Amino acid sequence: MRPRALKSFTVKAQLPPPLSALHDIAMNLRWSWDAHSRDLFRWVDPTGWEESGYDPIHLLATVGRERLDALANDQAFTEFLAEVDDDLKRYGEAPRWFQKRTSPLSSVAYFSPEFGISEALPQYSGGLGVLAGDHLKAASGLGVPIVGVGLFYHQGYFRQGLDADGWQEERYVQLDPHAMALSLVDAQIKIDLAGMPLVARIWKAQVGRIPLYLLDTDVEENTEDGRSITDRLYSGGEHHRIQQEVLLGIGGVHALDALGLLPQVFHMNEGHAGFLALERIRRFMTSDGLSLPEAVESVRASTAFTTHTPVPAGIDLFSHELMKQHFGGFAEECGIAFDDVMQLGHYDGDPHDAPFNMAVMCLRLSGQANGVSKLHGRVSRNMFGRLWPQVPEDEVPIKSVTNGIHSRTWVAPGMAELFDRYVLPEWNEADAERWSRINGARDDEIWRVRENGREQLVAFIRKRLRETGRAGGVNDLDLEWCDDVLDPRILTIGFARRFAAYKRPTMLLSQPDRLKAILLSQDHPVQLVFAGKAHPADDMGKQMIRQIVQFSRDPAIRHRIAFIEDFDIGVSRMFYQGCDVWLNTPRRPLEACGTSGEKAALSGVLNLSTLDGWWDEMFDGQNGWAISSAENYTDLAHRDEREAASLFELLERHIIPLFYERTDSSSTPHRWVSRIKASLASLGPKAGASRMVRDYVELIYEPLADRSTDMVADRHARARSLAQWKDKVKQGWAAVNINSVDSDTTSTSLGVSREVTAVVNLGSLDDSDIEVQLVHGPVGTGDELYDTTLTTMALVGHKSGGGSHRYQGAFSCETAGRYGFTVRVVPAHDDIFSHTELGCITWA
Repeated sequence: MRPRALKSFTVKAQLPPPLSALHDIAMNLRWSWDAHSRDLFRWVDPTGWEESGYDPIHLLATVGRERLDALANDQAFTEFLAEVDDDLKRYGEAPRWFQKRTSPLSSVAYFSPEFGISEALPQYSGGLGVLAGDHLKAASGLGVPIVGVGLFYHQGYFRQGLDADGWQEERYVQLDPHAMALSLVDAQIKIDLAGMPLVARIWKAQVGRIPLYLLDTDVEENTEDGRSITDRLYSGGEHHRIQQEVLLGIGGVHALDALGLLPQVFHMNEGHAGFLALERIRRFMTSDGLSLPEAVESVRASTAFTTHTPVPAGIDLFSHELMKQHFGGFAEECGIAFDDVMQLGHYDGDPHDAPFNMAVMCLRLSGQANGVSKLHGRVSRNMFGRLWPQVPEDEVPIKSVTNGIHSRTWVAPGMAELFDRYVLPEWNEADAERWSRINGARDDEIWRVRENGREQLVAFIRKRLRETGRAGGVNDLDLEWCDDVLDPRILTIGFARRFAAYKRPTMLLSQPDRLKAILLSQDHPVQLVFAGKAHPADDMGKQMIRQIVQFSRDPAIRHRIAFIEDFDIGVSRMFYQGCDVWLNTPRRPLEACGTSGEKAALSGVLNLSTLDGWWDEMFDGQNGWAISSAENYTDLAHRDEREAASLFELLERHIIPLFYERTDSSSTPHRWVSRIKASLASLGPKAGASRMVRDYVELIYEPLADRSTDMVADRHARARSLAQWKDKVKQGWAAVNINSVDSDTTSTSLGVSREVTAVVNLGSLDDSDIEVQLVHGPVGTGDELYDTTLTTMALVGHKSGGGSHRYQGAFSCETAGRYGFTVRVVPAHDDIFSHTELGCITWA
């Protein structure tokens, strides 16, 4: 046992004065996507840069004094350093897209349990974190006023190893925040955690223009249990999870206070941050005297929620007992029953002691909610439709904003140079017309970049296999076979992501003889590269890794297939830039988005995927290939078999022949490159995180910003009024009915207008409380309306007796065939985001 330091401090590298700017550049994580900054650190020490894991803080801590003195006296280096430093300063000051427009939005706080900025700051597990990192990077480039809020995990996510049998083993490495691109903020927060005082310090990472604040409980004031709350990402059971989520949500709001920040909009990236809404409700109730319904309206007006899961099993659920332990005091302080708290996380009709559903709470307390692809938006509206039982599924108030990727982080340098020349120097923000200009690039230019990427990938994998073997005690003589693994000249298919059953990473192995024939073809060989981690508790995912590893150890094919351990941002970047085909095999519609294919595509890799997630909306028949989906098969084994057959058919009959096709004496496969161009032209303007963040600003943030300031003004007057109005509508809605609908239903001609009159009884409600809508469109075989259009009907009079009102509207038939209409009544108020958000609809 080693002694533990009583006190500790940081020893920083002392840079010569001419090199002082190196520290500022290293401390801003913009270097992770800025090519000139990375070139600068590579110049400092090319070998050390690689050995540091491309971490400039680590590099500067290890480079020798003699080398630093030499650089300080190297005029070429100091001039380049000045250029990079000046560019960073200009980047932080120049007006960007957001500053050039008029917007009601002033600031956004973006809460996420993980952020994947760089492998040098390992605070991510996979897609959710990398998406959050790309969100901040793109917001920086666009000038959107966002701050990130998360946790600092002292052991990050696990490091992956494989035992002799190929079974995944997890190990955790203690991280030192003082040795990272983090600065300690001179502020702490203190919250109550189920009766235990908990203190957290705050680390700041600068991501271009965007500050990211990370809470850390490993401080002396806390008990050992308190210090361990921020030990690992996604570890421990339900109790540990709720502690982390209370710290993230409630502690995050306290941290913003301590930093003097007053966000206008709060964005919850997944439900893990959902407790921030409860903390804000508590404040409105205890400080401003609001009732629970009034506080809910004030919070909803400034809160956004993004869901990333397409299955109920992916949602955090907390037991009644655990919630009572952590939020019983919350209910008492707010003067409400604990069941009222639980109801926020329940569907209507759930028993009072049912588990608390974090996604349900987030949807109830958000004015704007979205899925992360168009297909996932539809899946989410179906999955959560129970919250709005009277609302048609396609009108459930959950939008979609398709994920995008921060292309400058992921795109191969050679491809980025082509984009600079043929698309636009700011190609990451270019429109479709500019991206179409990639068709002007010469085929051999694109092919040279692709070959260079494949060569680098092969060299990387050979080196990693040797290093892994040596670490496992294998001598160099027995590792000579690594020099022949893969071939930089042949078709390379990549699969790298989280290993989970629904992603079906072993689909190609389901027909081993057929796969071996493809791998070992004399004329048209193929090679496969795999990487990815399974969740520590997912034995099925681990079994899939073992199956691939054991298959790859067959001496006959081990030069054609490789599994790379310890998947991270660095490994994924090599894969995205070096593969020819990106394989994705999820069971539709279980992939919420799946952005790895977007990252690969913008480096010229062609996608081969089931039509799930982002690929469902962006595949156009020319920019890659779609694996047939046999969703009508209820037997999963039979479904997987049919879809595997489609995959092999595409490989054997289309993909492999096209890759090796040569139509002239050159070595360039022109028709393959033509597909690469089609992929880049179609996906360039759609797959980028700049497009994604612009969508968030225009569809999510600004509609919230329009309402949020007004809702809290004058002691929340509008929130109070809206809560009262909603209560009135819900109490009186049962009496709303449509007495009659009159219109001519004889056959008519295209374009002819048709009038409809409806008599509506509003009961205790006023005509200003509702809107009567004419719903019309083509009629299906079961008399269902589809592709409907909504037309507001006008109040034209009162019918004598009762509370009946007469409404009139008109529509024209623009589609031949069966056409129909119906009438409905919905709530209407200036301060609701959607007619359907109350879940009250009366149909004729």
